[in-house]
Amino acid sequence: MTAAENVCYTLINVPMDSEPPSEISLKNDLEKGDVKSKTEALKKVIIMILNGEKLPGLLMTIIRFVLPLQDHTIKKLLLVFWEIVPKTTPDGRLLHEMILVCDAYRKDLQHPNEFIRGSTLRFLCKLKEAELLEPLMPAIRACLEHRHSYVRRNAVLAIYTIYRNFEHLIPDAPELIHDFLVNEKDASCKRNAFMMLIHADQDRALDYLSTCIDQVQTFGDILQLVIVELIYKVCHANPSERARFIRCIYNLLQSSSPAVKYEAAGTLVTLSSAPTAIKAAAQCYIDLIIKESDNNVKLIVLDRLVELKEHPAHERVLQDLVMDILRVLSTPDLEVRKKTLQLALDLVSSRNVEELVIVLKKEVIKTNNVSEHEDTDKYRQLLVRTLHSCSVRFPDMAANVIPVLMEFLSDSNEAAAADVLEFVREAIQRFDNLRMLIVEKMLEVFHAIKSVKIYRGALWILGEYCSTKEDIQSVMTEVRRSLGEIPIVESEIKKEAGELKPEEEITVGPVQKLVTEMGTYATQSALSSSRPTKKEEDRPPLRGFLLDGDFFVAASLATTLTKIALRYVALVQEKKKQNSFVAEAMLLMATILHLGKSSLPKKPITDDDVDRISLCLKVLSECSPLMNDIFNKECRQSLSQMLSAKLEEEKLSQKKESEKRNVTVQPDDPISFMQLTAKNEMNCKEDQFQLSLLAAMGNTQRKEAADPLASKLNKVTQLTGFSDPVYAEAYVHVNQYDIVLDVLVVNQTSDTLQNCTLELATLGDLKLVEKPSPLTLAPHDFANIKANVKVASTENGIIFGNIVYDVSGAASDRNCVVLSDIHIDIMDYIQPATCTDAEFRQMWAEFEWENKVTVNTNMTDLNDYLQHILKSTNMKCLTPEKALSGYCGFMAANLYARSIFGEDALANVSIEKPVHQGPDAAVTGHIRIRAKSQGMALSLGDKINLSQKKTSL
Repeated sequence: MTAAENVCYTLINVPMDSEPPSEISLKNDLEKGDVKSKTEALKKVIIMILNGEKLPGLLMTIIRFVLPLQDHTIKKLLLVFWEIVPKTTPDGRLLHEMILVCDAYRKDLQHPNEFIRGSTLRFLCKLKEAELLEPLMPAIRACLEHRHSYVRRNAVLAIYTIYRNFEHLIPDAPELIHDFLVNEKDASCKRNAFMMLIHADQDRALDYLSTCIDQVQTFGDILQLVIVELIYKVCHANPSERARFIRCIYNLLQSSSPAVKYEAAGTLVTLSSAPTAIKAAAQCYIDLIIKESDNNVKLIVLDRLVELKEHPAHERVLQDLVMDILRVLSTPDLEVRKKTLQLALDLVSSRNVEELVIVLKKEVIKTNNVSEHEDTDKYRQLLVRTLHSCSVRFPDMAANVIPVLMEFLSDSNEAAAADVLEFVREAIQRFDNLRMLIVEKMLEVFHAIKSVKIYRGALWILGEYCSTKEDIQSVMTEVRRSLGEIPIVESEIKKEAGELKPEEEITVGPVQKLVTEMGTYATQSALSSSRPTKKEEDRPPLRGFLLDGDFFVAASLATTLTKIALRYVALVQEKKKQNSFVAEAMLLMATILHLGKSSLPKKPITDDDVDRISLCLKVLSECSPLMNDIFNKECRQSLSQMLSAKLEEEKLSQKKESEKRNVTVQPDDPISFMQLTAKNEMNCKEDQFQLSLLAAMGNTQRKEAADPLASKLNKVTQLTGFSDPVYAEAYVHVNQYDIVLDVLVVNQTSDTLQNCTLELATLGDLKLVEKPSPLTLAPHDFANIKANVKVASTENGIIFGNIVYDVSGAASDRNCVVLSDIHIDIMDYIQPATCTDAEFRQMWAEFEWENKVTVNTNMTDLNDYLQHILKSTNMKCLTPEKALSGYCGFMAANLYARSIFGEDALANVSIEKPVHQGPDAAVTGHIRIRAKSQGMALSLGDKINLSQKKTSL
């Protein structure tokens, strides 16, 4: 075994700046110094031995001058010293000096001070020499009866480790500990004793448990946890025992300890799939989430509930608990609320949707009364989206939800209002029976809308869905109210002149002369720059938007006016009323055009908006049937198509999810009967305790490729050439935050290589944890060296270095073989993720690092190229399949991924196929990558360039 693989007990931080002391000075301090200097000298000896120094000359000095001291600090340091010091000769025999040490520890085991006894017993757990332990056995047994619990519990641990390593030294250990357990009162001693019986003699542990199974809930939590583990292991190995212990697990769900409740609920779910058991476990999880204050705990337990939901049989049980799950929303943390709402939405059914909507409506109203906070806005958005999804799935609910949500159109938070608007747009298109209600409510809140973006959306909805004469008249009234006095330019000039009249005595007449025949001002008047803020506040909303220079809303208004005017003409037969309404609409458009061309607004009108308003004026002046169709039918059809495509995509993704969850059984699959199954076949189910332990140690067994050996070989990197004296290759094992390099070193010469050392250095956000220890390699021998590297962020890291060695018997300098660089693949840290279009756009605007990669490949198909990029970068395509289907010579798609460190990566693929170059022309274009950190953007760009090169070979 290499030093890196040895079991390590003691880790000591060493200050590297100090010079290592000489052996003579240390010997002098240990012999003649006072207690303080002996303590310091002993610390230095320990550090030197840990660094690989051999100090055989000091062993006898320490036995003679330090071992007899009674100082507690020195005794503690000596325990560390005896743990790490070599205790055998090179041929494996025990050193004679150790007999003296053994005698000293026999005395310490009989010491009146319980701390010295207890710490000595802890030290004995680490000894691996049976000859040293044998004389101490009677003293260890005697410690089981000591008055102090600290000594007794360490005695149990010492007996357990000795029994496990050297059973012949104490063959009756299980019986001894069982008797000790029956009479013991202290919780920690009982826990250690019971744990030993679980691993050493499970039958005795079960005998003890069956005698006290009714008192289990009165035990301490540390003992209860071990009991849960035993019951799980017994029932996992022998399912027929389930009935015997399931009542005990039910009782432990009522434990006062959250850890016991959590483990008991997890065990109950694995032991029984009965609805009552699942309900009890889920109820226990929900109580834990509500009572625990730590948000991380809440998220972990919520994950357990999500796992329960994944099982089709358990889902129905959880549906009855949706209202209990919603109690978790009282937590202020946004992540917890997000996960809770997602879980509730997955579990919602026609039986509980009404109650769910009532709770969510209350929560939405509550957010209105809370003082403005960033998370409050985001939470309101989450609630709106959840209600949106509920209403789409259960249309009967929409009538209850819409009036409450439409109040938020006037909200100052644009994001929440935009979500409400999107919901209203979908509802008014899908549910014909709600159109009257929505239009009525929209007209009510229209004047209070503060955001121009929401205003535009509301105008479009009113223009598209007002179908009665009264509604159309109401829309026109609201628009006039929102626009204020018209013509706008005239009234604004009058207003300004009126404000300044007392001071400067400017009459309305001269001011009007400032306007030329073109409709623009001859000079920039001082009147326009001194408009009082009070008047600005009093302005109607639409007038305010226009004077701020936002004329896109004017183009939207022109379209709306055109639609309702055309509809009004169709509804009203009276020619005079028709002309009057159309003329009013045209007047509004003309006055807006006039305002845009004047210098009153902060920004002039754009040419696009002028064209749009002019087109609407032309349409209204001609009133052709074709234009009527385009304005009043085609717009709605395109919305309908977009919504149906979106719904289809959602259904498709839900179908894929349900297919994943449904366990399909093939017609010829064998049926296993539990009663007829051999014991060794029962282990097909994984042991949960073992899995969690492996996950904690970072040895999670990932689902490898069909041939695990082949997938492992893909990660082997050759470090030196075959003709080098030392051949080396490394297997790179990536485990989340750290990387393990398993380096195979082969001596290809006929000489013995001494002090063969692997020297490594890193570039990027990588850090080498420990220096691999030197080896001696026999001729044509090989060895494995392991090195750990810590990773801090998603950046391309490089590990480089060399192997240095001495040739046995040669007088030359050290030899050196330079290794090839190992490039750490960032794909191990990047996972596909999803986000909404709005979130994507927001991140795209916020992220400052952009990397533009030019497409350089020999692929000829756009779709194939996109799939290749998705596969090589591990990103997810956010653009729907419908939008990418078909062929038109070019393609644009948005990609998104997240790293395990929480970093976002965005990409926009814009590619085309040059038609003029013929059918075999290669794909051209650009990929723009954006990320918060420079490293992430560059690394992804490198990855794309590299994968392109591979395809172009």
